Amino acid sequence: MKSSKKLLVIGRPGLIERYTPNAALYADYEVVCVPVGTGKEEILAAAGDARYVICDAIAEVSGDLIRSMPDLKIIHSNGVAFNRIDVEAAKERQVYVCNCKGMNAAAVAEQAVLLMTGLLRGIVTGDRALRDGGQIRVKEGYMAAGSLKELGECTVGLVGFGDIARATARLLGAYGAAVCYYDVFRAPEQVEREYGAVYRELDELLASSDLVSLHLPVLKETVNMVDRAFLAKMKKGAYLVNTARGELVDEAALLDSIRRGHIAGAGLDTVTAEPVAADHSILQAEPEVEEKLLFSCHIGGITGASFCRGYEMIWADFAKVAAGKKPDHVVNDWE
Repeated sequence: MKSSKKLLVIGRPGLIERYTPNAALYADYEVVCVPVGTGKEEILAAAGDARYVICDAIAEVSGDLIRSMPDLKIIHSNGVAFNRIDVEAAKERQVYVCNCKGMNAAAVAEQAVLLMTGLLRGIVTGDRALRDGGQIRVKEGYMAAGSLKELGECTVGLVGFGDIARATARLLGAYGAAVCYYDVFRAPEQVEREYGAVYRELDELLASSDLVSLHLPVLKETVNMVDRAFLAKMKKGAYLVNTARGELVDEAALLDSIRRGHIAGAGLDTVTAEPVAADHSILQAEPEVEEKLLFSCHIGGITGASFCRGYEMIWADFAKVAAGKKPDHVVNDWE
């Protein structure tokens, strides 16, 4: 008998069970799981009659697939990103596309601050020096130069001012950093006061910030926005931090700016073309540039607590759709 609660999961198996403490929320769903990258025909053969879809934030859900699933009611990213879902095709079919807005704000904010402090304290250089017997040389070099900075001495510019940027601003306030932000739409004054952030136009922010932190989605307007012109406008000796998406940064331009000594380095939780291959250009930089790059494995938003919050949103949205109501986290609203 055809299930009215057939659920297609495009992503890793077991996440529902791990991150949903209340098994009753999914007990009456017929769940079919396929890995990211599974072809359209294979998906349709396995779950073409699914009404509900949960997809990994990096999974593609094409318009062709959406138009081929006649019973589809809702597609839900299990993260914040939804740029690989054809939202317009879904809107044409009156299929809701939802994301887990805000689920990982606290987690990514922590990662951003981690990268900031790691850059200011030369974590890459220090780790290698201690392992190679150069601890005292590096320590005495810093003492002689007086070059180590505290986050509280810095002005931090946030490019974008959504949930993650605001959580980052809150953390930076505890360090005593001066925080400014740029966004297409300026936040209300009470929000600026709440998060201790001052609005600046982008060029002014770049020229005045010791650290520039990216908090933007991938849109056609934001792809490679951190290009040579953007980097040239940054304060000399500043750092770039990216916990958003690798596609925001022209990595050749970034390496060149570091190579020329204009910016001091970059902390990157994400780069283009993930998973990152060993021959990726950003991993081929010469040693004097390489030591100014601090990487993490795109883990900013994948804490257990983040996913628990995300799956709470997913089940709540599915329950509303099952009841004939509009879900709470829609990104392609047509109503």
